[in-house]
Amino acid sequence: MRSKKEGKKKKTVYQSRHLGAKITVIATAVLLIACLGAWYYIETTYTVNTVYVEGNAHYTDEEITDRIMTGRLGRNSIYLNFKYRDKKIEDIPFVSAVEVEIVTPDTVRIRVYEKSFAGYVSYLGRYMYFDRDGTIVESSEMKTAGVPEVTGLKFDHVVMYEKLPVENDKIFARILDITQSLDKYELQADRLFFDKEYKVTLYFGEIRVQIGDNSSIDEKFSRLRSILPELVGEKGVLQMENFTAESKIIPFHKDKS
Repeated sequence: MRSKKEGKKKKTVYQSRHLGAKITVIATAVLLIACLGAWYYIETTYTVNTVYVEGNAHYTDEEITDRIMTGRLGRNSIYLNFKYRDKKIEDIPFVSAVEVEIVTPDTVRIRVYEKSFAGYVSYLGRYMYFDRDGTIVESSEMKTAGVPEVTGLKFDHVVMYEKLPVENDKIFARILDITQSLDKYELQADRLFFDKEYKVTLYFGEIRVQIGDNSSIDEKFSRLRSILPELVGEKGVLQMENFTAESKIIPFHKDKS
């Protein structure tokens, strides 16, 4: 009698375990199928076919796309959105950050945030770009449109992410004032030259503009914007170091041929 009861008990336990195992297998299979289905849906629906790029000046849209959309999941919009959320960029020169916005499942918008430069100096065959405080933030063999070269400064070494070691670091505030005024009046100087007294000369092709110090700088650049088109094709020096809002005549001395 006892053995019969024990046999029934063992059979019931076996059936329960067998049923539990079946349920586990079925649940695992259902979960796996659901995951595969979700993965297939994401793979097919969120594959990027259209890309918009904004904020890029140093690189073409194609160059930015090639650098951002890399790897096996590089064309998945969800992956890109998470990967570049609040992420600083360290491996793309001139770029500080990138954001990827999902416009539609198969369309993304890449926003590029480029570093801001006050100017650059040439050092050992490379262009060393510095920010408004004079800190070197980029080193490249590539020149950047709209960023002037600064010459006449004296320094004996350059270290990345440290201030350019010049005698008078107040010069960087002057450089910032000049570059901001250039931007304001849509002027692109090729070069800024500082003499021993830190008076500045701007180079626009073959035209050299002697600005002097930063007095009346806004008035100087406002007037300069209207003068430069009249000097196209000329070579010489435009003397604006003593210019004020009341000035009527601005001397221009042509270079001797």
